[in-house]
Amino acid sequence: MLSAIKNGLQPLGVNTKQYGDSRWWIGMLLVIVLAGVSVALSKLPIMQTAQFSSLTIGIVVGIIVGNSIFSRIATHTDVGVDYAKSILLKAGVVLFGFRITFTQVAGVGWSGLLTDIVMLVGTFILAIQLGKRVFKLDEQTTILIGAGSSICGAAAVMATEPVIKAQAHKVSVAVATVVVFGTLSMFAYPIMFEYMGLSEHAYGIFVGSTIHEVAQVVAAGTAVSANAADTAVIEKMLRVMMLAPFLVGLSFWQSKKSAKAGNAASSEGDKSGITIPWFAVLFIVASGVHSLSIIPQVTTNAVIWFDNILLTIAMVALGLRTHVGAIRQAGIKPLLLALCLFLFLTLGGFAINIGIAELF
Repeated sequence: MLSAIKNGLQPLGVNTKQYGDSRWWIGMLLVIVLAGVSVALSKLPIMQTAQFSSLTIGIVVGIIVGNSIFSRIATHTDVGVDYAKSILLKAGVVLFGFRITFTQVAGVGWSGLLTDIVMLVGTFILAIQLGKRVFKLDEQTTILIGAGSSICGAAAVMATEPVIKAQAHKVSVAVATVVVFGTLSMFAYPIMFEYMGLSEHAYGIFVGSTIHEVAQVVAAGTAVSANAADTAVIEKMLRVMMLAPFLVGLSFWQSKKSAKAGNAASSEGDKSGITIPWFAVLFIVASGVHSLSIIPQVTTNAVIWFDNILLTIAMVALGLRTHVGAIRQAGIKPLLLALCLFLFLTLGGFAINIGIAELF
């Protein structure tokens, strides 16, 4: 029986041998404890006022520990930390789907859908062009910053990481840009509202289609009205839902690039296939299950709570594997790229929102 279970887990990328390794247990204990600290800190009034989630705090806590005492215990914890950074991250992305229903998505209508598509595609293409041609950044950093800015902040950055196999410090840099400019948007949008000439509904669509993090969207919407917040969250959830097709498309693009590189290096041709990020597909399945309302709301709330814990653990693990020196070496260019995307989301997003609203 045990053998059958182990064999069944292998296709999912789960190495069952590691569970008997003390480095797995100690490493998991370390990230769980630090995640608990991060969650506790996120409950402090000052953190709630600033809308700093446990995910954001988790990566900061991880970086602090990772660049101080972790180097002394890394050899005793590496298996568990890397497991949290990979397997638990993917599980967290899957469960993220239980925050969304297809009915909520339909609530914003075709104009909301089109707005999100245009903003996602436009922001990501701009990120690729500016990152490569203007700022001369490496492809991984460019893609991660583009994903975080165009879809759903840190969650998108983390979900993109296993698809492109990005290095930990590059993920941390991308998450940092989300925190900086997403927080700026959260405070700036409510101030700009009275000068925009938008209805509360239109403002909600604008907020949901342009601000990075879900928590930041909630804060920017609530600062104007409950109606604006509801619309903003639904629009944002529709944007989050686009994470799965984005990851599949990104995987396809990466495979095509690898195929071209292989053909250029060898006359034997490409023998590799497209790697489908199954955790992204399961994300859509989770959303579909949630849409059917077959799971009690109490259970759904528990799943969402557990998902937040998983993502916080993954963030802590990521922070532990991030070296400040590598972030410092990245320089100011990633921030400049994120600034350009922030300006496009704010100014270009406003124009795009107005233009699409007029079409409908």
